This record gives sequence, structure tokens and C-alpha cells, in this order.
Amino acid sequence: MKQLSQIDSIFVYNESAHQPLHISPILIYDQSTAKNGVRFKDILARFQERIHKSPVFRQRLVRVPLNLDSPYWVEDEHFDLEFHVRHLSLPKPGDWRQFCILLARLHSRPLDLNRPPWEAYIIEGLDNINGMPPGAFAMYLKIHHCAIDGATGNQIIEALHDLQPDARPTSYPDNWQGEAPPSTLTLLKNAAVNAMRSPSRAAKLAKHAYTSHFAEKKGFQGRAFENHEVKERIRFNESITPHRVFGGFRMNLQDLKEIKNIVGDCTLNDVVLSIVGGAMRRYLMEKGELPEHSLVAGVPISTRSVEQNTTEGGNQVAGMRLHLRTDIADPLQRLRLIHQDAVASKAYANAIGVERMSTILNSIPAGLASVGMRVVSSTHLAARAPLLHTIITNVPGPQFPMYMAGAKAGLWLGAGCPLDGTGLFHTVNSYYGSITLTFICCRKMMPDPDFYHQCITGAFHELQQQSLALAKKSAPAKSVGSSSQSRTAKASAKSTRSKKAVTTGTTATRAPANKAPTKKVQAKKAPAKKANQTTSGTTASGTY
Repeated sequence: MKQLSQIDSIFVYNESAHQPLHISPILIYDQSTAKNGVRFKDILARFQERIHKSPVFRQRLVRVPLNLDSPYWVEDEHFDLEFHVRHLSLPKPGDWRQFCILLARLHSRPLDLNRPPWEAYIIEGLDNINGMPPGAFAMYLKIHHCAIDGATGNQIIEALHDLQPDARPTSYPDNWQGEAPPSTLTLLKNAAVNAMRSPSRAAKLAKHAYTSHFAEKKGFQGRAFENHEVKERIRFNESITPHRVFGGFRMNLQDLKEIKNIVGDCTLNDVVLSIVGGAMRRYLMEKGELPEHSLVAGVPISTRSVEQNTTEGGNQVAGMRLHLRTDIADPLQRLRLIHQDAVASKAYANAIGVERMSTILNSIPAGLASVGMRVVSSTHLAARAPLLHTIITNVPGPQFPMYMAGAKAGLWLGAGCPLDGTGLFHTVNSYYGSITLTFICCRKMMPDPDFYHQCITGAFHELQQQSLALAKKSAPAKSVGSSSQSRTAKASAKSTRSKKAVTTGTTATRAPANKAPTKKVQAKKAPAKKANQTTSGTTASGTY
């Protein structure tokens, strides 16, 4: 029996029917690499072989009466793998729009917290997905946030996969045993003991706050840190409904690297943040709702050290806030300002210590935290006083191919959890030469996800076009034979060629299902739609 940390417990306390708090890695597979194809029982066997690699799979929650203390993990004595791994199929034509609709519906349903809080859906019939051959299938893995963060989620995904398509199944000794849940008396006794430890936790918090306060004050006085207050509310700052929309866009990793190298003094993460800023600016401008001040994004950051083990699950995260510079029209200037703000925000995080947030949360008595979370939920306080306009999480994945029962993973996507007051959630996944930018949102806040998809593609192509123009403009100023000129010329040449690897978000540009799209994308802004326009009433975005 193991007790949840206070951070993990908050995800349990905040769970509600309209705000389920699970996160989901999503992978799409090409089963042509499997010699005999892939059957559902092959995937079920793969789970059975690897399930011992993470305790997340067979642990369930036991809550303390009246939530007087944090919940506990116990080994589920009635664990049933076939309850958690499920089999679905898309109807024909099995395209991206249908897939997004299904994912949005599945993601809107809360997990059963009386069982180990995860479900895996094997979805076949993806016959018309750009870049994937007919017969593709997907795995949508849905795990409660109290059990994992991005780092532990990645570890679980890698544990379930092989590095070769013909890897032989391996058997390991699995001495797992279920356990009976603790008695009510035991839980209450433990709660009393933990309550007596609260003063020592508070002393630790006070010491940490004292040392970080001066660094924080000095930084603001010297204007090294920026104020990231939400000065204007937008449509994504209301209370969310139980309904979701989902969509995404795939980019070539090399394209983003070329933008980064041409602009200079920025990171790949800054480039992605700039694309999100550009997309939200376009979307809100079309609605006539663009605020005068910059939108503010929340960016989770891991506090887990390299030495710490990710196999045990749980969350070790803090967060920083960044300006998306949606008040800036020029995409290159927006990118440069985002980079400056990111540097300042990282300096701020270092000054106060990235572990400060977890220290504060773990110092709050569990009963008080539980009451506080229920008050926030019932009064919709998060929507009344929002701290963010959106959340953008970056989950780096491996740059080598992975295989599930012989089928090669071709795409790796992600879905986060929209919150009251922050109803739009972006997830960035990098895997094997590509980066996917996905979004999930309350359907009431975003009734036209196809249009938002166009806003993302338009922001990407505009940034790519402007960086290419900058490269051409600066090339004559470089001395002949200089390394800078060589890099610029190379970037210019590659940028044009690389466009064929990216597809747009409209069904009119879908490539034949049996090969990757080859049509070049014109570097121009996405066509604007009217503010109230939706796409055939669907809840999905377009194809890749």
C-alpha cells in the first residue's frame, strides 16, 4: 500500500463528470511491417507480457473517509486485463475526421476510479489516413493524471513496444499478488498520524519561501522577470462542459529546425509556441474577440531529476507562464519575443526553485486540500479568476521507430485534460522525425475545430514563409564561403523541398490512402471562415 503525493491527490479531488482528468498518448500503426498482420489477441498478449514493468496498470485507488487524508494505491485483487484493453473499429471510409470524432467522445468519458484508472482502445479500420497505408490501426491509451505525468507516460509507452518488428515475445517472472484494501480504522489512524506531521511540512515550506522570496523580489525590481497576469478573459476561460473536440497537425521536425536556424536565438519549443500563438490570434481575430494584451500560456515543466525513476508513476511537475505574443502580427517578431519571455520565465523558475510548487502543495493538509478543491469546483472559481488562456505541454518522444506486435508506430499524438477556466489544451509530441501539435477543447468553446486546424496550418506556413524570405534577404550580406551563408542557402533549398512532407487540414487535399501525400502546400494564409461557421456539425478537425 502506497500513499499518493499531494500533487497526485489534487487530480483525484478535482475529478468531476464534466472535468475528467486523464491524459492520453495515441499511436497509429502501419501493420504492413508485421509478417502475418496484427490481431487483437496479439496486442492483448503484448500487454500481458509487459504489464509488470509499471505498477500503474494493476493499482487502484482507495480513498480515506471524508477525504481526511490523501488516497492510497493498492494492488487490485480483482484485476482483469480484458476489462481495460478494448477493441473498436471505425466504419468506412475510416478517415481522420471519423477518428477525431471517436477520440473526442472517448476522451469525454471519465474513468472508473474503482478500478485501476486506465483503459486502452485498439481502433482498427483506419483505411484513409494521410501518410498511412490502408489497414492502419491505432492505440488510444487513457490514464488518469493522478497516476502519470508526461515522463512516466512516455516510459509506459516505450515499455509496451519493441525496437524491431520481428522481436520475439519474452517472458519474465511475474510474482505480482493482489491485496485486500485497508480497513476504515487503518485509514483513519494513518490520517491522524499524517496530520501531526503537517507542522514540520509547514516549516520546510517557510524555509524555502524565505530563501526564494529575495531572488524573486530582486528579479522583478531589475525587470528581469515579466508579469504574466491574465488581463483579459477570452472564450476559453469559461466553465467547461463534458463534451470535447479533438484535432491535430503533423509537422516535419527538419522544417522546424530550419526555422529555428534561420531566425537564430530561439529553440524548437519557442517555434512551436509561436505557431500556437499565431493560431490563437487568427482564431480570435476571426471571432472579433482578440484581446489587446498578449495571451498567457501555462507550460508544465518536469521537476524529476535524471536519476529519479519514472516506472513508479506519479507526477513531479511544476509550471511556468509565458506570453504567446498574440498582440504581435509579424510571426518572426512574435517568435523572438516569445524566446525572450521564455528565457526570463526560466530564470524566474530557477530563482524561486521549480520544486516550490510541489513543496507548497505537499505541505497543505490533505483534508484541507480536499475541501478547497471541492469549493473551487462547486463555485467555478477557476473560471471566474483564470490564470491562463491555454495550456501547452511538450512531451519529447524517441527519435527511433517502435513496434507493437510487429506493426510500426507511424504517428504519436497526445490529448490532455481541459479544465474549468482553461478549456483549450495543446499537446506537442515529437517522434521519429516528426512533431505533432494536437488540441483538445470544450465543444461549446470551440464549435468549429476544422477552422482552428486551418488556423494552426496557416500560422505554421506563414512562419515558414517569413523565415524563408529572411534567409533569402540575408544571404547576399554574407561573405562568400562563410559558414552562415552555407547554412542559409542550405535552409532555403530544403525549406521548399520539405513542404511536400506536410499536408493541410482539408479533405480536398487528402492524398491516396496507399501512399504519403506528395502535393506541395502553398505558403499562404488559411482561408478565413465566418465566425459562426462549423464543418458539417462535426466535432473533429481535418486530416493531416
